[in-house]
Amino acid sequence: MKIPFSPPYIDDDVINEVTDSLRSGWITTGPKVKALEEETERLLNVQACSAVNSWTSGAILALKWLGLKPTDEVIVPAYTYCATAMAVIEAGGKPVMVDIKEDMTIDEEQIIKAITPNTKAILPVDIGGFPCNYLKIKEIITSTDIIKLFTPTSENQRVLGRIMLLSDSAHSIGAKINSQSVANYTDISVLSFHAVKNITSAEGGIICLNLPAPFDNKELKKWFKVMSLNGQTKDAFAKTQLAGWRYDVVDMGLKINMPDVNAAIALAQIRKYDYLLKERKRVFDRYNSCLQRFKWAILPFQTNKNEEESVKSSLQNPISEIENAYHLYPLRIADISTDQRDRLINMLAEKEIATNVHYIPLPELTVFKKMGFKISDYPIANKTFEHEITLPLYPQLTNEQIDFLLENLIKFHDEIVNK
Repeated sequence: MKIPFSPPYIDDDVINEVTDSLRSGWITTGPKVKALEEETERLLNVQACSAVNSWTSGAILALKWLGLKPTDEVIVPAYTYCATAMAVIEAGGKPVMVDIKEDMTIDEEQIIKAITPNTKAILPVDIGGFPCNYLKIKEIITSTDIIKLFTPTSENQRVLGRIMLLSDSAHSIGAKINSQSVANYTDISVLSFHAVKNITSAEGGIICLNLPAPFDNKELKKWFKVMSLNGQTKDAFAKTQLAGWRYDVVDMGLKINMPDVNAAIALAQIRKYDYLLKERKRVFDRYNSCLQRFKWAILPFQTNKNEEESVKSSLQNPISEIENAYHLYPLRIADISTDQRDRLINMLAEKEIATNVHYIPLPELTVFKKMGFKISDYPIANKTFEHEITLPLYPQLTNEQIDFLLENLIKFHDEIVNK
């Protein structure tokens, strides 16, 4: 039985939406992109969304808007995909890595220790779709002592008046805290619509704007749209309208717009997102139901870490409810080594079962080693990586496939441990 890791969800509605775009004669940025932005705004209940061609370019543009200087620092978790830190570098800033917690989210206590007068943004990552504690992070960056420490180096930083909270929400479209989307707890969040994500446009992303007054998010969206088209004041679709050829280039932008033919794929999917999320939860729950009886299986977090955390929190409005976006199933296996984990992956592959690992910690990658980062400074990230194996999770995965996968996972684990 062949089980791929993460095939895109392509049904007749997706095909029809793409076909409509192709037959319209307009395949680059135009009405489909506009419709996708509006659907995302509705789904997440945010004022403004701007589509781009990838999460990475969206994060770079958001940080360029913030006006990073070479000495400006952005705090990122050591356990994430390389794009999180690379976006900071590409935007002209310096990534500062901190460790994670057992739930795979950024450690708020380590954030506090890492903040300096050069800190301009914090970039938490919702690994697998489980949201970070944004209420706690917001409490940190709005505290009197941290605001006093803040030293702006650009006009937008000065107006904001504090560290910006920029969420890497590549995995967490649909995730909620206290019944509200993650985007409602951040200044800016960036979604990914890459081929393996909950919603895909093949390649793509969306910038969600939720900046406080005096910023006008709807007006700011216009700036992001212009800057995603080389700073050009009109997109190609607008220029095709009768006598609409004249345009200006008002700033040094990027060429990172999303084409309509890509937006069409995501548009059809986002309109049935409730169904897709329900099916992802079905897969997640079936894994949990089977694996929870094994002491060696450290299950991924699904809802609140525990009730006591909310009670003990110093927050005036603590987290009372968390909803996962069910993007990944990052299982950790407590009683095997990294080499044994890799062997388990290979044994499953021989059965045509595809699995993955999320992620190799940033300090273990050559590009960041050269910058002086050391994995020994991030013990939880290192331990998480050594024992993690990601199981397939997508709406098309049948219960029969799940059971076949679990049967072989348990069997091969026992073989490896017993040997």
